[in-house]
Amino acid sequence: MNAIEQAMQYWYPIGMLGDLQRSETRKTRLLGMDIELKTEQSGLISVFHQKKPWNTKSAYGHIWTSPSKMPKPLFDVPEAGDHERRFVPCGSVRVRCSPLRAVENFLDVAHFPFVHTDILGAEPHTEVEPYSVNIDETKDEVIATKVKFYQPQAAKSASDGIVTDYVYRVPSPMNALLYKTCPNRDDVQDVIAIFVQPLDEETCDVWPWMALYDDQSTMAEMIEFQQLIFLQDRSVLENQIPIKLPLDPKMEIPTRADLTSVAYRRWLKKHGAIYGAMVSSTDDAWVAAQ
Repeated sequence: MNAIEQAMQYWYPIGMLGDLQRSETRKTRLLGMDIELKTEQSGLISVFHQKKPWNTKSAYGHIWTSPSKMPKPLFDVPEAGDHERRFVPCGSVRVRCSPLRAVENFLDVAHFPFVHTDILGAEPHTEVEPYSVNIDETKDEVIATKVKFYQPQAAKSASDGIVTDYVYRVPSPMNALLYKTCPNRDDVQDVIAIFVQPLDEETCDVWPWMALYDDQSTMAEMIEFQQLIFLQDRSVLENQIPIKLPLDPKMEIPTRADLTSVAYRRWLKKHGAIYGAMVSSTDDAWVAAQ
């Protein structure tokens, strides 16, 4: 199975629910293929590539599609059923980078003080304390726990700096979620996710989504806060070399703070999920043998 065939097994976000008008047709791209979203007068949304229909579903405030006739199940987000939360789809941000780079950047705590200064981090609080990473064998997901980091403003509703507890979850190659300390409640965690639409191997649309306990901020304020964070990330992502994500550990030397990135890259390689990755000849031979 080659890179594109492997990638076609998954579901991908291609729009926000309620964003398309009835009887509207909209064009976009996925995995290097041109596709059309069509909204019927009845409200039904269909997706076509070269006039052939693709599987389509609605979940987490977004429209999802898959080219496969029998795609893998879409990952579950139990918090999406908690109606006390405010669900915040934030639109999309176009990024000229590998979709896998976008996910890996989302998992990186160490960049907070330098990229998101005085918001998600600040000097001299730059040290990443030891944390744990493992593979959930039941769900086959990358999980990072016991992640702690001092943040001057952990969320739009935060009024003071706090040490934020994080749990990271990667349920599929191009989607990631984090669970973090809620500034307003001690008994729950907020959820922030990125759903990545790979336009091709070197360009993607990133769709941030949040499930928050926040009765103080307006919807516009929460969206603006999250978009500010990701626009800061975009400038870094678009200047990373190489554009694709290297899976050979010799190409980019990790540090102790990069445990989640290392686990993510190994997990991608294990599954042959190399669409958007840079692989060596040894990697190519390994993937072909799977």
